[in-house]
Amino acid sequence: MQKTRKTNKQHGFTMIELLVVIVILGILSVIGLGSFSSSQMKARDSRRKTDLRAISDALEVYYNDFGSYPLSDGDGTMLGCGAAAAEACTQGTIWQNADNDTTYMVQIPEDPNGGRYYYISSDGTYFQIYAHLENDQDRDVPLDVNGDPGFYSNPEADSGSNACVTGDCNYGRSSTNIDLGAIY
Repeated sequence: MQKTRKTNKQHGFTMIELLVVIVILGILSVIGLGSFSSSQMKARDSRRKTDLRAISDALEVYYNDFGSYPLSDGDGTMLGCGAAAAEACTQGTIWQNADNDTTYMVQIPEDPNGGRYYYISSDGTYFQIYAHLENDQDRDVPLDVNGDPGFYSNPEADSGSNACVTGDCNYGRSSTNIDLGAIY
């Protein structure tokens, strides 16, 4: 009769092996989340650029109909979105003019983070519209005199004040007869 020998060999992983695997998974997840977050930021910035381009195009159609751009209220809100010329254009609503039954935008776009776009037109002969891009390394962000990411100043306020009330406006579009303003 043969007796089988019992061995003390255990099956499984040692604590060190488990810790190494956990650390490696942690590093990979941090790298993955970082690139995912960066991709989301770039996607929101891309939407902002597309929104401002669409608003600019609609403003040009409005100009062709009325010979002037809608005025702003001094607080960055565009006027002229309803039957009355002084009616404010709120984001997320239709931009339609009752006088000629024209729809300029089915829905005025909103900033992806819940902020707003800042519109300036004091006399209707020009327009400037601004947004804040999250990625200050974007090629469309203006650079100040030192080569650092800058922001556009408000042409209707003191020199050096930001064009946006809600944050640094570092991207914008304007009518062809005016530039976006000084960069700080």
